[in-house]
Amino acid sequence: MTLRNDEGIAPSRQAVAGLLAAIVGDANLLAGEAVPPDYAHDEALSTVPHEPGYLAKPENAEEVAALIKTAAAYRIPVTSRGSGTGLSAGARPRQGGLVISLERMNRILEIDVANHVAVVQPGVTLAELGERTAAAGLGYTVHPGELSATIGGNVGTNAGGMRAVKYGVTRQNVIGLQAVLASGDIIRTGGKISKVSTGYDLTQLLIGSEGTLAVTTEITLKLHPALAHNATVLAPFATLDQVMTAVPRIIASGLEPHILEYLDRQTLTAIGQYQNLGLGIPPAVAQRAQAYLVVALENRIDQRLDSDVEELCGLLDDLGAAETYVLEGGSARKLIAAREMAFWAAKAAGADDVIDVIVPRVAMAQFLQRTDEIAHAHGAAAVGCGHVGDGNVHLGIFCEEATKRRHLLAEIFSLGMELGGAISGEHGLGQTKTDFFAELEDPVKIGLMRRIKECFDPAGVLNPDGVFGERFQVRAP
Repeated sequence: MTLRNDEGIAPSRQAVAGLLAAIVGDANLLAGEAVPPDYAHDEALSTVPHEPGYLAKPENAEEVAALIKTAAAYRIPVTSRGSGTGLSAGARPRQGGLVISLERMNRILEIDVANHVAVVQPGVTLAELGERTAAAGLGYTVHPGELSATIGGNVGTNAGGMRAVKYGVTRQNVIGLQAVLASGDIIRTGGKISKVSTGYDLTQLLIGSEGTLAVTTEITLKLHPALAHNATVLAPFATLDQVMTAVPRIIASGLEPHILEYLDRQTLTAIGQYQNLGLGIPPAVAQRAQAYLVVALENRIDQRLDSDVEELCGLLDDLGAAETYVLEGGSARKLIAAREMAFWAAKAAGADDVIDVIVPRVAMAQFLQRTDEIAHAHGAAAVGCGHVGDGNVHLGIFCEEATKRRHLLAEIFSLGMELGGAISGEHGLGQTKTDFFAELEDPVKIGLMRRIKECFDPAGVLNPDGVFGERFQVRAP
């Protein structure tokens, strides 16, 4: 069968499906109504699903390359997908387009103990990698909250999470990639090396590009020695300002917390109810507390950890904490697990959107105070928590009316950028924030990014609605 797009012949869906099935096999290609509805969306709260025309499940990079070549030849928009846990509609396909699901590319290819690296396919989940690395006494330290999330998805959004204050985000923990370009060419960047100064750093360019420049098919990750002993301290404060004053002091102390989180009272209550979490905080203390600080420490030696915890509690007392609660074992794990489920608690509470603005950490108090004022002015609410150690604020937005919510979000994003921050710290722009990005970001920077996109993907088939919105108008047959 020969389909010649250059003569203006539009192939039928059946013909395209036949071409794609020839690449991945009939069992791994679904078309039309046979595509399950889960592949039409991710976990973004503010978008409607888009039904793809095709769902392909490749097994290796060569199949991914053949799929992309076919899609590019007929201007079929391509969306690559992990487990669909994203919060910005980055995995929502173009209506009638092709979803390349990487769920079958889920092998851990190597745990290299000598070099402290793992080599994995993009469909490997954080939970699966955690199991394998723990057996080797090592760990992958990027934990954005959802353990069913895939490593490939984390690379796409430059995911962060609670441990970023000590270990950094995905960008600091990925040292090499294999990726398929829009041309179908397969490239490798970086590798099992700690640094490179040879030409442009394509690894870092592809991380966080949300599938708009290439499709990642293999990832080389840094691993760290697992520290056997850890403890979590929960400290209620009467005011948010006290929390924000405490953070730089804790960081400057040299205690090196691997988790440093802020939760407002509403969020702690919500996640406590959602997870049936009992922390033993007396009602009198809970009534006075407006904000909570969660600090987790780790050490390879138990006695040293005890000493660090004692020093931390003394410091928190000096900084005005109402009490300090040292949580160990099951209680600590439950609190951290509950914090990681904050999105689901917000969703269950009826949030209309979830955002993740990042600002310099010294500006967090001002950002949160002014955000609260902005929300009240719109008759709305913005409540949440954040990675206070690095200034990443996660807010559940409660504002049902879409037009009013859009104005509210524009003001919040504008405030974050005014304070030296950015629209998204780790969720990515996806498709939910592209309009705000276009309105608020420096047009010179956006123009440069567009030219990079056009260089990598001149036909505009790779996630064409991501980052820039509907800038690249390609059509699906």
